Amino acid sequence: MNTLFISHPAGLRHEMGEGHPERPDRLRAIERALEGESFQTLARELAPLGTREAILRVHPEIYLTDIEEAAPKDGYAMVDGDTTMNPFTLEAAMRGVGGVCLAVDEVMQGKCDNAFVGMRPPGHHAERSTAMGFCFFNNAAIAARHAQAVYGAERVAIMDFDVHHGNGTQDVFWSDKSVMYASTHQMPLYPGTGAARETGDFGTIVNAPLRAGDAGEAFRDAMETRVLPALEAFKPDLLIISAGFDAHRRDPLGGLNLVEEDFSWVTARLMDVAHKSAQGRVVSVLEGGYDLQGLALSAAMHIKRLMGMATGQG
Repeated sequence: MNTLFISHPAGLRHEMGEGHPERPDRLRAIERALEGESFQTLARELAPLGTREAILRVHPEIYLTDIEEAAPKDGYAMVDGDTTMNPFTLEAAMRGVGGVCLAVDEVMQGKCDNAFVGMRPPGHHAERSTAMGFCFFNNAAIAARHAQAVYGAERVAIMDFDVHHGNGTQDVFWSDKSVMYASTHQMPLYPGTGAARETGDFGTIVNAPLRAGDAGEAFRDAMETRVLPALEAFKPDLLIISAGFDAHRRDPLGGLNLVEEDFSWVTARLMDVAHKSAQGRVVSVLEGGYDLQGLALSAAMHIKRLMGMATGQG
């Protein structure tokens, strides 16, 4: 498989204060993991700055203006209780937007089979008009809208396996039958959304909540019985993955017990879905993952699968 990795050093300059779990070392851990021989054929691109046009397909202009005006010249600006901007945050967030749009461009134009956007801050908690949960712009949602607006994609699916429910993505697409949002996540846990009964106006929201302590067997069962059949029936033209690795058993912010082989398995199964209806087109976007070892190992396994490599069990 021809896989593209997109990132930018701007993602290392955004930070939210000493001791914050969403820290620059997350990207450094992934970059170190990708230095190995297995990744020598991995194509790499720098994320460009995103455009206002791309953001405004998801977020209202007044929200974008508020984020721009909140960006500090020095020090920190608090957006909510756990989401803070420093002088470099806005550029990092804009390059996250640019990175996902570039990934969609490359995949939809057939220049690569799939892409992984390794940028921060993450995005899936950002609602239309609310920054929260470490997130400012909803990158997965922006990618979906970019595919629709620029390439005429009729159906886009977003699969989110972060330990936290992507309330922002669900908010954006609740009343949109052209985009399916599916999620496995721990419940109860921040942000408190994601019950199985939350299905959206057109049944295109698919939540498969897991309980604290659940491991690979429960996760795979939720995928096999609830999520994968829904994705296959939806027949997406493009599959986007909100790739949060904080469901790993080492992660300090969650209580699930997945291991890196589980992320490899789910990646392979999602690629199968994409091959059936989307010509294999997959764009994966980094979300959470706060234990550096668990994040590095899991992201590496995820990218190996995207590259078409067998990665052990599953």
